[in-house]
Amino acid sequence: MRYCNERGIDLWNSGLRIYTTIDSRLQRYAEDAVAEHMKFLQTEFEKQWEGKNPWVDDDRKEIPNFLKTRIKQTPVYKALVTKYGEKSDSVRIMLNLKKPMTVFTWKGERDTLFSSMDSLNFYKHFLQTGLMSMDPNTGHIKAWVGGFNYKYFKYDHVRQGKRQPGSTFKPFVYGLAMESGYSPCYELEDIAPSFKVSGTTWYPPNSDGTRGHGEKMTIRHAMATSVNSITAQMMKALGEENVVEFAHRVGIESKLDAVPSLCLGVSDVSLFEMIGAYSTYVNSGYHTVPFYITRIEDKNGNVIENFVPKTRQAISDQTAYKMIYMLRGGVEEEGGTSGGLPYELKKDNEIGGKTGTTNNASDGWYVGVTHDLVTGIWVGGDERSIHFPSWIFGQGTRTARPIWAKYMTKVYADPNVGVKKGPFRIPASGLDISLDCKAFEQPDSTQLPVKPWDINN
Repeated sequence: MRYCNERGIDLWNSGLRIYTTIDSRLQRYAEDAVAEHMKFLQTEFEKQWEGKNPWVDDDRKEIPNFLKTRIKQTPVYKALVTKYGEKSDSVRIMLNLKKPMTVFTWKGERDTLFSSMDSLNFYKHFLQTGLMSMDPNTGHIKAWVGGFNYKYFKYDHVRQGKRQPGSTFKPFVYGLAMESGYSPCYELEDIAPSFKVSGTTWYPPNSDGTRGHGEKMTIRHAMATSVNSITAQMMKALGEENVVEFAHRVGIESKLDAVPSLCLGVSDVSLFEMIGAYSTYVNSGYHTVPFYITRIEDKNGNVIENFVPKTRQAISDQTAYKMIYMLRGGVEEEGGTSGGLPYELKKDNEIGGKTGTTNNASDGWYVGVTHDLVTGIWVGGDERSIHFPSWIFGQGTRTARPIWAKYMTKVYADPNVGVKKGPFRIPASGLDISLDCKAFEQPDSTQLPVKPWDINN
C-alpha cells in the first residue's frame, strides 16, 4: 500500500500484477501447522489457568484494572470519548452495553451477545503466534503467517511485533566467538561470571535458578543445552559492544542494548530479522534481506519495478559453517533442546535449531535451519504479562518447536515443493579447524583468541 501511495497508483483498481516468492503449498502447510498446535496450546493454556485471568505481574498476582486500562487503547473507546466526553457516564454505559457479534473460537465462529468489555476480555485470553519461512540461499520468503486468524486478529507477529528473543539470541554471541577464533570444542566450566551493573554485582542465572554446577563442557554443548552461565562467560570475554556489532552485521536491524544481559536475549527484535540473520549462517556468510515480491507489472504487462535481492558478505564462510555446526548441536548433543524433534525429520538429514524462552515464559521461540529452509516461530500473549503460569509449559520447546516440527513434516512429505533433506554446504576451501572434539587440545590462557578474563572480576 505504501509503495502505491508513494507513486500515485491505485492498488485496488489499477490492475497491477504482483509476483511473489510465497509458495502457496508451503504457506498452506505453515498455516495448518500453526492451527493444529495453537488449538492444542490454547486448550492447555485455559486448563493451566483454570478460569483465572492470565494477566499477572512478576509475583504472579493478577494485574488490577487490567481491562479498564487496556480498553482505553481501543478505537471504540476513543470514538466514544470523542462523542460523549472522557468523563461522561455514557462512555462506561456504552462500553458495557451488550450487542450481537460473532467471535473467533478454535471450534469455529460463534454468535454471541458481548459488550466491548466482554470482547476485550475474551480476546485477551488467547495465545498468539507468528511464523516465517525463507530460502536462505535466495532471500525468498516462502511462507508468512502473521497470526492464526487475520479476520479477528489484525496484527502481524512476524514484522510488526517485536519481543525479547531469549536464548535464540545466543547464536550471535557464539557467532562472534567463532569469528574471533574460538573452536566449538573449547571447554568452559558451568559457573556464572559476575558483572558490575548499576553499582551492584549481577550473576547470570541458569534456567534452574542456580549460578551453575561447575561441570566442564564444550561451548557447542553449552549452546545446545542453552547454559546461560557459559554464554555469559563468552559475552564477558568478547565484549557487549562487539556482540551488538556482530548481530547487526549478520542481519539484526533493531536497536540492541550493549549490556551484559543482552547475551540472554533481552533486547526486542522481530521474527523477520531473526530469520534473516540465521539465514546468513546457512548462506555461507552472505546476508540477504528477506523479501517476498520479485516484480510488479501494470495491467498491460509492462514491468513497473523488479526487486533485486539486497545481498552482502557479512562474515566468512568459515565462521558461518562453524555456526552451522554449533546449531546442529541442538539436535546432536546429548540433552540438546532440539533433540526431541521427530526421528523422521532427523533421519538422513542435517538440522540445526535453537529454542528460546523469556522470563515468566512470556515468549517462546524456535528457529530451525536446514540447507534450503530457515523457519522461525514465536508464541506468546498479546502482552508480556499474558503467559502460561508455569515456565515449563511456556518454554519454546513446548510452544514453538512443535509447530516447526509439524510444518517441516508436511513440507518433506510433499516432493513437489522441492525442499529436500540433505547436508549443509561446506566451504569450498575446506575447514580451517578440525571439528573433532575428541582430538581437540584445550589452549592455555596465552593461546586464547581473545584476552582471558577473570570470572569474578
